[in-house]
Amino acid sequence: MPRFLFLLLAFAAMSHGQSLNDAIEAVIQNNPSLRGLIGIHVIRLATGSTLYQRNSTIPMTPASNTKLFSAALALDRLGPDYRFETRVLAPALPSPAGVVASLRIVGSGDPTLSGRAYPFDKKARNGNPLAGLEDLADQVVKMGVRRVGAVIGDDRLYPFDPTPEGWTADDGIWEYGAPVSALTVHDNAILLTIRPVKTSPLANVSFLPPTDEYTVFNALRIGAGLPRKIEVSRAAGSKVFRISGTAPPTGGASTVSIAIDDPALYAARAFKRLLEDRGVVVREARAEHRLPGEPYSRPEGAILARRQSPPLAQILEVINKVSQNLHAELVSLETARVRRGEASRELALEELSEWMSSFGAIREESDLFDGSGLSRRGLVTPELVARLLARMHASHGETFRALLPIAGEDGTLAGRFSGAADAPAIRAKTGTISHVTALSGYAGDDPSRRVAFSIISNHQTAPASEVRKAVDTIALEILRRTR
Repeated sequence: MPRFLFLLLAFAAMSHGQSLNDAIEAVIQNNPSLRGLIGIHVIRLATGSTLYQRNSTIPMTPASNTKLFSAALALDRLGPDYRFETRVLAPALPSPAGVVASLRIVGSGDPTLSGRAYPFDKKARNGNPLAGLEDLADQVVKMGVRRVGAVIGDDRLYPFDPTPEGWTADDGIWEYGAPVSALTVHDNAILLTIRPVKTSPLANVSFLPPTDEYTVFNALRIGAGLPRKIEVSRAAGSKVFRISGTAPPTGGASTVSIAIDDPALYAARAFKRLLEDRGVVVREARAEHRLPGEPYSRPEGAILARRQSPPLAQILEVINKVSQNLHAELVSLETARVRRGEASRELALEELSEWMSSFGAIREESDLFDGSGLSRRGLVTPELVARLLARMHASHGETFRALLPIAGEDGTLAGRFSGAADAPAIRAKTGTISHVTALSGYAGDDPSRRVAFSIISNHQTAPASEVRKAVDTIALEILRRTR
């Protein structure tokens, strides 16, 4: 019997009849994986009373629990029905011969130009990654365009500040750390797939969406009996990928998701190819950015295509269900743009700070640097996270709760809480980076008995999987002892 399972069964046997305080303390004391700092705060929503607290006023790194703050702010300030609109502009309508001097794809901060399903469906598979751009290209062709001077990817609505403070250089190589841009296509990432071939010593390598912007150095050794250990590496800022390691000739493909360095330029080039596939002649593709501090002038012209995003509530659901970093950054910046006139990260954090003061937050309780929690510098107290959840329960009720993963069923909690039949009564946001595990949300289906809780573990040295199991056990104790 696995050691953790033995400890869990032994704890369950001795915990019958314990109070919430005693039950949580027993989990912590009897679990060797919780050697770091752990902060917990539990609030009864009907009364606002604190049911349990442990280190809950100590600022801690929340990882992706930060998304609770970004989603709550956007939902409160913009409303659940808010939509982004991406436009394609030309200086004038096409000439009788179908000629336009340029086509400008005006980024709006829309994170949904992809093949992702909306509303969130745990069974849905992502579709065509360029579906959003293809819709715009079809509209352009229907307007009679046959020849284009330049396709311009315009992300100037937001100052081009692609990497928040506290992200690492390695983050920017992979999809989870994709650069932030007002013009975003397919999460600003491409999929690199490596597929061993039975009849060849070399693997097939492909990109989706297709691109010719990268070079692949393929040093992967394929042979019968070799272990499957495929490694993909890329230096920060480089367009060269090295594939190394070993693999048997069977066993299927391996896929990694890679960040695009200049999303607006990538969008322009992809749009150029889509137009050419539809018989349109295009001379060039380029991008236009705006640096922080530079003024913004809204582009004008003839609108040849436009696309609206799904409503904000559906975007926030994806953010929280799958913990999508880039989308969280975009809704944070859009909130600042709408509320304060500029989509800077500084103004987004100022707007968040001002909003948090409405439910009693003080400066010493938090120090955040981004909207997603990928920053290693962010700090927040577990008590403030629980108060945020209480605030959103009071103002938005089931709307906000529905944005969160269901324990044991979907999103980032689909593979957790195994064997716990009552786990789906927990809706919570996960948070994971090196040495950090967090889980914050709601416990209980009955609104009159429901609680808000925040569990944040920092400075952990045990394997993250063990810490997650311990955190899940604490969440179940909160659920079962507050009904």
